[in-house]
Amino acid sequence: MKITDIKAYAFKAGPRNICLIKVETNQGFYGWGESGLSGRELAVIGAVQHFSSFLIGKDPRRIGALWQEMYRSQYFEGGRVLSAAIAAIDIALHDLVAKSLGIPVYQLLGGRQRDEIPLFVTSTKPLDDSFITEALQFKQKGWQVIRATTGVHGNANSSTLFDPRHSIAQAAECLTRCRKELGSEIVLGIDYHHRLSVAETVSFLQRMPAGTIDFIEEPIRDESVAAYQTLRQMCDVPFAVGEEFSSKWDFSRFTQTCLTNFGRIDICNAGGFTEGMKIAALCETNYIDMMPHNPLSPLCSAATIHYCAAVSNMAWLELPPYCDDMQDYDTYFVGRPQVVNNAHPVSDAIGLGIDVNEELIKDLSFEPWETPRLHKKDGSYTNW
Repeated sequence: MKITDIKAYAFKAGPRNICLIKVETNQGFYGWGESGLSGRELAVIGAVQHFSSFLIGKDPRRIGALWQEMYRSQYFEGGRVLSAAIAAIDIALHDLVAKSLGIPVYQLLGGRQRDEIPLFVTSTKPLDDSFITEALQFKQKGWQVIRATTGVHGNANSSTLFDPRHSIAQAAECLTRCRKELGSEIVLGIDYHHRLSVAETVSFLQRMPAGTIDFIEEPIRDESVAAYQTLRQMCDVPFAVGEEFSSKWDFSRFTQTCLTNFGRIDICNAGGFTEGMKIAALCETNYIDMMPHNPLSPLCSAATIHYCAAVSNMAWLELPPYCDDMQDYDTYFVGRPQVVNNAHPVSDAIGLGIDVNEELIKDLSFEPWETPRLHKKDGSYTNW
């Protein structure tokens, strides 16, 4: 079997752009993958084109070797663009090979270890009474793990004010009240989307009684290990970190020193299944459970379900929180993963168990999509 073509598609679906990769072979088998570098799809497509120049003609079943060739066949290794391109191709290769063998992808990863994938749900409400109301509604619906956001999401067309000190005061007050309403059995966390400094994070956590939240996600940016070490020494709330990481080397800085307690891997950015299984093993050596990032299309969800099925150290998978309207997804994707009793059942469908209506996406034009912009009171830009 030989690779005959690698196609890349970028188009608008749901809340953001989608970047899909299709790998085809001379025996009629094909596979789909997705890149997670939202807002920089053209850069990923350019990298895929570079990789295609030497992948076409190769045996798609040599997935590990092809991963190494893509990663090491350049002087400047790694980085988010190249890793996201490798991830999409790697996921597509697993889909393709599993289809050729008539098995689900998770069988290529060692077989499934669970029958369903537990999910956590996210409220995007402002941190006021509306958040508490929705959290209680989630509890009534049986959700056991609830995540808050900052409630300030912004837009790409005009910058939105984000005042960290106002935010942490509001968040601490709201979450403290929410914990009293929810009781102690519900897991409650917050994603700060790396918008805080070390001092602001510590100040935020000190404003709440112990046990108010069960994790804080990405409170600061990940570039500085020293900053996270300082933060770890100053607070005792579990961290959920990793969605920005693009490789096992990125993760190793945090797993070796136990700077995170939940591994927020995004397999559509961090090298696909091949790299993702190694990252899970790194986390397992330090009793860190995986809590995958899952903000993209149903194809990303389908791939991540297979990943979650095969790893032993699993906490919860993110239920995509930002798209209530699934009409686009149901138009372009066949076999979207379903939620049953607040979990994704693990299917025995072959490959990823999802397909793409290529005829409908092949002529869609690319529309640039930017992440929202945020600024502080002084007018300076800050992290989204």
